[in-house]
Amino acid sequence: MPEQDLQGKRALVTGGASGIGLACVREFAGRGATVIVADFNADAAQTVAAEVGGEAWVVDLADTAAQEDLALDVDILVNNAGIQTVAPIHEFDPERWRFMHRLMVESPFLLIRAALPAMYERGWGRIVNISSAHGLRASAYKSAYVAAKHALEGLSKVTALEGGPHGVTSNCINPAYVRTPLVEKQIADQAVVHGIAESEVVEKIMLTESVIKRLIEAEEVASLAGWLVSDRAGMVTGGSYTMDGGWTSR
Repeated sequence: MPEQDLQGKRALVTGGASGIGLACVREFAGRGATVIVADFNADAAQTVAAEVGGEAWVVDLADTAAQEDLALDVDILVNNAGIQTVAPIHEFDPERWRFMHRLMVESPFLLIRAALPAMYERGWGRIVNISSAHGLRASAYKSAYVAAKHALEGLSKVTALEGGPHGVTSNCINPAYVRTPLVEKQIADQAVVHGIAESEVVEKIMLTESVIKRLIEAEEVASLAGWLVSDRAGMVTGGSYTMDGGWTSR
């Protein structure tokens, strides 16, 4: 049985019903936390919440106007919800670009804003922002995603500077391609954009820059998130932690 070092903590994980978010939900719940599973998919959120004895929050995080007056009483916040669209800049739909930034930049800002007062009052808090290797590097055809992840990096660092004196840490995790539904969809999209077979996308596009030639498992990302939210990481803040098989070492 894992160490129950998160007993009594409340954690909120966005996009918590699948992929990296689901792995984080299970990691935290397994260590004793009460986890709020925030997801657009009501059935999936409720199923996962029931599995871990947590709470479901069915929410459209791209509706940022609804989050402006939000107050959150949580100890741990994981900003994970995200989406990808692959298209050249000159063909990129402007509303889709704005939608992605509402979901992956504005919403994390508003959730952090909503969570900090209670964290400050307790003198303890952990914020983990699931960024990407694309928060540190760029790839063609991903203007909205790359720009959003770069913005999230800056938001995380400012949060670290403001939160540090109050016992609140803020860090980014920067994985390369993780075996999730988001990446599975990208395989088809990348095949169309690059004019190659889907079977070639992982090797020729996704793993080109990585010296370790495999996809990352969601549980590996969750294990790093689990360390970052622990008391052992109390001096770890303002960082960007790569899990990319060496991609950003180039």
